[in-house]
Amino acid sequence: MTMHPKNYKIDPNKPKVKLPSGKSYLSVKQAVEEKKLHTICQSGNCPNLAECWGAGTATFMILGNICTRSCRFCSVETGKPLPPDIDEPIKIAESVKHMKLKHCVITSVDRDDLKDGGAQHWANTVNAIKSINPLTTIEILIPDFKFDKKSLDIVIESKPDIISHNLETVERLTKQIRVQAKYQRSLDVLKYLSENNATVKSGIMLGLGENVEEIHNTMNDLLNVGCKIITIGQYLQPTSNNVKVEKYYSEEEFAALKYTALQKGFKIAECGSLVRSSYHAEKHLI
Repeated sequence: MTMHPKNYKIDPNKPKVKLPSGKSYLSVKQAVEEKKLHTICQSGNCPNLAECWGAGTATFMILGNICTRSCRFCSVETGKPLPPDIDEPIKIAESVKHMKLKHCVITSVDRDDLKDGGAQHWANTVNAIKSINPLTTIEILIPDFKFDKKSLDIVIESKPDIISHNLETVERLTKQIRVQAKYQRSLDVLKYLSENNATVKSGIMLGLGENVEEIHNTMNDLLNVGCKIITIGQYLQPTSNNVKVEKYYSEEEFAALKYTALQKGFKIAECGSLVRSSYHAEKHLI
């Protein structure tokens, strides 16, 4: 039985999260623990951990689990990171092989402490995966690298199948929610990726205080910089220290947003309460 505090009211629109179980889940969990790898599934308290790990997939987080930024929606620890693990790319590649992944997703903490933002480590990881798993497709979810084009070029040249960078929220809320990030800088990054022939993807969370017009404007901004894949999900407060949820959207509202996104010109629009950047990522290859 689940106990709730006195006077606690359950929002009927609040997404229900599955509990971890099954052989595939345990196999992925074991692989992650044995290689001492970090996953955003764990560090980000992702609500899809049970579903994705149960299906034998995971989103690996490279460059440690301590971030140099302090976004108010994120539960990843902020502080001074350790030096990059030079063996991490091969560990990731071997894990991808062990888990028999047809498609893998890589993300990272922000590493503003590194001269290249960790770009070379990113490229080394993609190249290692390709070397050991030539048939595995790769999506990478990158930070903004402060829009340093040399760093972006290093990542682009490793030629992952999809390069994703999230706006996370609408322009008005960016300074409040993402703190050190800039809305226009993220758009500039996405435009640069698109102009250099990358397949570009981005995503936002809802429930932070945005309105429908702002959501539609964000869609337009993404399309204008060449982004053709969008994910829209419900923000869930991971800890009591993070910003609170202002609204839980219904599945009908998400369905309406998906319809609008496709009508506007997105080739793929993944919209739903539990949608996250890497949710059904294997279906986003275009």
